[in-house]
Parts: sequence; structure tokens; C-alpha cells
Amino acid sequence: MKLRKGSHDATGLKFGIVVSKFNKFVTSKLLSSCLDGLTQHGVKDHDIEVVRVPGAFEIPLVARTLAKSTRFHAVICLGAVIRGDTPHFDYISAEASRGIGQVALDCDVPIIFGVLTTDTVAQAIERSDPEKFNRGGEAAKSAIEMATVIRQLKAMEPSVNGTEPALRPRRSARKRGT
Repeated sequence: MKLRKGSHDATGLKFGIVVSKFNKFVTSKLLSSCLDGLTQHGVKDHDIEVVRVPGAFEIPLVARTLAKSTRFHAVICLGAVIRGDTPHFDYISAEASRGIGQVALDCDVPIIFGVLTTDTVAQAIERSDPEKFNRGGEAAKSAIEMATVIRQLKAMEPSVNGTEPALRPRRSARKRGT
């Protein structure tokens, strides 16, 4: 059995961060903890690019654009959607989640979901508190771990000159055409 896992050494890695301006009293704390988490693990300031977007709904498009630029080892998505009295919360949280998930599947770059979806302002404040479980800091750790594990897996890919043959999928035992 081979076991591969990421590390928390982010030396030489580059990160894009997309952060929502809506609910800035929460997202600014998420961003601050995320930046602290990245730099504490070896990321240099010049290897981090932050893009602010109006709200959580806009995060997936910018995350996709950053991922497809091939300049980053991971893209971190930060936002806060807080339930209100209308169904707006349901639409925005669902579409932000779906969009970020789709970007993660479409791109060869880890996309980290750091969008809070809470029922109350108090819950959002608690989850962005640097003294408690701040999701921004956790998103940074996840991004580093995923970037390092993807780097390992890509290093295992067959070389361009064909010296390392790729594994072929097994053929089904069932005959074709039946």
C-alpha cells in the first residue's frame, strides 16, 4: 500500500484568495486569519494575490479565472452568507457552494471552500473569531495540504517522453457488444 498525504510546508507555493466584500465584518477576519495561516507556513507575501468580489455569488467565477491562470497552486474562497427573513440565503448559499464545487472539479488546482453559511450573525462572528475556530485559518491549512498532495500526485504522472508508461484501466470481464 502506498500512502500519500500533503504537508504543511508551503515554501515556494502561490495562492489566490477570493473574498466577498458582503458581510465585511466577518470576511475581513476570515481573510486576516487566512493570510496569517499562509505566512506562518512559509508563503511569502508576494506569492499571495487577494481579489475582492461583491458577494458570495460572485466567488466561483473569479475562483475559476484564478485557477485557469495557472499562476497558483491553490485558490481559497472566503465569504459569509447569513440567513435572513427571505429565501435569498438559500439561493445564494446553494449557488456559491455549487459554483465553487464545480470549479474544483473543472480545474487542476485545489479550490478551497471557506464560505460560512450560518443561521445567525452570532454564529458567523464565532466562526470568524481568531481566538476560536476561524474558518479562514483552516482554509489556509487545507489549501497548503491540498497543494502539496496534488504536487506529489502530478510528479507521479507519466513523463512527456514516454519513459514511464501510464497504468491502463482493466478491461471488463464482460464481452463487448453483448
